[in-house]
Amino acid sequence: MKLDSAVVTLLGLESDTTSVSSHGGGGMSSASTSKIATKLADGSPMEYFMKTGKGKDAEVMFTGEHASLNAIHHAVPTLCPKSFGHGQLADTSGSFLVTDFLDLSGRFSSRGSSGKGMTLAQKLAKLHTTPAPVPEGYDKPQFGFPATTCCGDTPQDNTFTTSWADFYADHRLRFILHRSQKSNGSDKELSHLVETTCIEVIPRLIGDKHLNGGKGVTSVVTHGDLWSGNASVGKLPNMTEPEDVIYDSSACYTHSEYELGIMKMFGGFGGNFLTEYHKLVPKTEPAEEYNDRIALYELYHHLNHHALFGGGYRSGAVSIMKSLIQKYGGAGDKSEL
Repeated sequence: MKLDSAVVTLLGLESDTTSVSSHGGGGMSSASTSKIATKLADGSPMEYFMKTGKGKDAEVMFTGEHASLNAIHHAVPTLCPKSFGHGQLADTSGSFLVTDFLDLSGRFSSRGSSGKGMTLAQKLAKLHTTPAPVPEGYDKPQFGFPATTCCGDTPQDNTFTTSWADFYADHRLRFILHRSQKSNGSDKELSHLVETTCIEVIPRLIGDKHLNGGKGVTSVVTHGDLWSGNASVGKLPNMTEPEDVIYDSSACYTHSEYELGIMKMFGGFGGNFLTEYHKLVPKTEPAEEYNDRIALYELYHHLNHHALFGGGYRSGAVSIMKSLIQKYGGAGDKSEL
């Protein structure tokens, strides 16, 4: 297999010392994945991981994943691969993304870490306690992201917003409801429940004037799609031993607890992970509402899966919303949304 000349140019490789072969990977449902093996100028071996895909969807996804990986890598270099670039293929149609090659040596262990170095809990804690950068053109932190990122195959609306409550209502719940209606048709009950959740539950449960005694929350980089299938033990370049790592990110500047919604939905991380994590990242106040906040953040992923796959994910979303509305409905400060 010949490496596309656009990738050769991006990485500054020598074609006669470079090979490319098919390699298992993940992320976009229609992406192809490859391993690039080459030699550097000093003769030492170097490997890269490449995704390729066709159409606008691939271009959008690779642009977002490039920004996602580098946002996480900048904060915690040993947590995920670094992206070297993305763009249009030159020798055929389609787009590409090139990252560090991640040598996976086993699935993520629920005991906290099956690798050396920092545990996943420690690395995520570092990520979630590092304030997100102030976006270009703004004078203070925002919630959102500078690129469209894809959760599964869903391109998300990451429009920068000052209020976390507004961002979650408008750019997660109302946004994904619209996607669901396009996929599954009009659903009056679902629409009513989502809107009631946005108007009544969100201000009461995650309103900016409510969290942390009115101080709100700091925007941090989150992976955005961190289920157990996107975490493993592996070796990045310059690692001598396998460490806990994550990949296939859908990053955003969010409340740190937003990360835990999908982790709860699919499980696989174990109770020890949360115990260790929360020793380093205390639960947002009021701590007694923590479980309900995680349920609210899990809701988005039920709705996203309903938009993508239909079927039984609707019932999970409806159950969460009915429970939260029963507990918090009618008590919200509607002026925040």
